[in-house]
Amino acid sequence: MTDLDQRIASVLREHAEGETDTGRLLRGSRTLGRRRQARRLAAAGTALALVGVLGLVGVERADVGGLAGRLPWTAATPATPPPPVPPTADGVPGAATDPARVGADPRVLHFGVDPTQVRYLNWEVLGQVESIQVDTGHGPPVTVQVARSRQELDVREIDGFSAKVSRERLRFDGGRWSRVGTDGRTPVAWIQSWQPAPGVFARAATSSGDLSVLARAVNALRWDEARRCAAPVRIDALPEGSIVDSCRADVSSYPKLVTAQFSVMRNGATMTVWYRYAVGAGTSTKANRSYAGRPAYVVPGGWTLDLVGVPKVELRATVGTAVPGFTEAEAGMLLADARLAKDPSDLTTWP
Repeated sequence: MTDLDQRIASVLREHAEGETDTGRLLRGSRTLGRRRQARRLAAAGTALALVGVLGLVGVERADVGGLAGRLPWTAATPATPPPPVPPTADGVPGAATDPARVGADPRVLHFGVDPTQVRYLNWEVLGQVESIQVDTGHGPPVTVQVARSRQELDVREIDGFSAKVSRERLRFDGGRWSRVGTDGRTPVAWIQSWQPAPGVFARAATSSGDLSVLARAVNALRWDEARRCAAPVRIDALPEGSIVDSCRADVSSYPKLVTAQFSVMRNGATMTVWYRYAVGAGTSTKANRSYAGRPAYVVPGGWTLDLVGVPKVELRATVGTAVPGFTEAEAGMLLADARLAKDPSDLTTWP
């Protein structure tokens, strides 16, 4: 029986034949509560002093003055992998060294950024335009597009700026142009166009009204390097006579989610390959085909084929029907021969 229990029992016995003094009970309980709190604080202070003197931080230990188990500040913090950076394309010159290579290889970006200043969110080579999107840590993302001619950029939108704006406003002389809000004065977005090297045209845009966000991204660009348009999947065994025409990887939610897309072309026909890795995804096992010993599923009556049985990964090939050119078997073999990352959340395992 505790001190408080004994006090309550004593008061009740004294007043068994009369009215209970509730005020006395309350005062007594408060007094004992304050005493107990003081004892606990003293014990905790002693334990903390011992930790500081003996260097016990991080040690799993028994109860010390009510501080059982691991002390709160010593709990292990899961390691967060560094933001992904496209691997270098060894032996390939950057845009400043060889402008003619820009947009010529859909698997290579002929420029990059300083990863200590900004973070890659996605990268893409589409047609003859190379692009990346980065996070400066100070506002909305910044998109950068690079091509060998301004005509290649004139037909593209960038971050909400129309192609018409590009043709009429951008002179690729380093100038900046803002889109203003409804008041007609306050910038709500910025775009800049310039030539980082002879024969190279670039533009950058952001939906931020803060011009410094755009400036940070532009200052982080590097024109003397080349990087692979890498993804957790690599398709090398292409159907005869076909080529990879475009490449895109999105790592904005890395390491929990990574997506990629490729276009394979042949005689005007297109096969699109989609990849998706998600840490919370399950494993699809429904199959009605097998290619090179790997199970696959073809949507009945459709032109979509999925490679199944890969944990947390969706890998799909879609064959367009407007221009016949790829067979189901070719799509199945392409997926079956695809090289997949052992751990998509670890960039070092990407093929």
